Amino acid sequence: MELQQMRYAVAVAEERSFTRAARRCHVVQSALSHQIKALERELGTALFARSSRRVEITAAGEAFLVAARESLAAADRAAADAASADGEIRGVLTLGMIPTVTAIDLPAALGALRRAHPAVRIRLRSGGSDEFMTAIGQGGMDVAVLGLPETAPPRGVRSRVLAREHLVAVMRADHPLAGRSLLDLEDLAEAAVIDFPAGAPGRAPSDLAFRAAGISREVAFEVMSPETMLALVRHGLGVVLLPPAVVPADEELRTIPVRDGPARVVHLAWSAFHVPPAARALLEILEVPDARS
Repeated sequence: MELQQMRYAVAVAEERSFTRAARRCHVVQSALSHQIKALERELGTALFARSSRRVEITAAGEAFLVAARESLAAADRAAADAASADGEIRGVLTLGMIPTVTAIDLPAALGALRRAHPAVRIRLRSGGSDEFMTAIGQGGMDVAVLGLPETAPPRGVRSRVLAREHLVAVMRADHPLAGRSLLDLEDLAEAAVIDFPAGAPGRAPSDLAFRAAGISREVAFEVMSPETMLALVRHGLGVVLLPPAVVPADEELRTIPVRDGPARVVHLAWSAFHVPPAARALLEILEVPDARS
């Protein structure tokens, strides 16, 4: 079994297409298909169910994929560590970003990293804090920005607090509450609410605040993107609670502080086990002094 075969299998699983996987791996489709079939013969089981229109991963393929990703990540780390021993930092840096990153200027930091170490390839991943912590613990991600409730510290990772943010209520300028200078949670109990999906870490601070106050609310719209949330607000469809730095200057919108409202803590997280050279270089740019494996 070869690492290249694993890379091909991971590409097919993620792309759900042999054609797209071949394009991604910069090989002709026939060569990729041949290697996948050879791998399946060696394993004695089918990794993919194929038809003329679609490709689906089998149960055996799902099990193989977990170990394959871990093996590829370990191989990448080994190559990067060997290169760094000679003074060159290269490899892949996988960075997770929650939808509302306001406490840190990541584009500037990545620009500095790229200028200092042009051989480093950067993969940006969007998603939620829980999946990022899991990915870091499993070796599939190097660094992530997390947004968590004050009562829920990061788990299974090393971390540094970047900021504590009190969320503000955002509404249209003609909303009945828009003339207030301060709101209570009770004021929002009857409002149409826009929030992250139930169970998402981005929603947890608001759910916890309302639960602690003994106030029930109905979430009318569940959305992952802050930009979409604000678009819904502009159309008069509800009120959203967001970090103030996320809200652009806009005459159509009003932001109002909320007494005893939700708050979140923004963390920078990295592996508690091994910090690859590229990740260590980024953490040094971000002035994290103790990010050493």
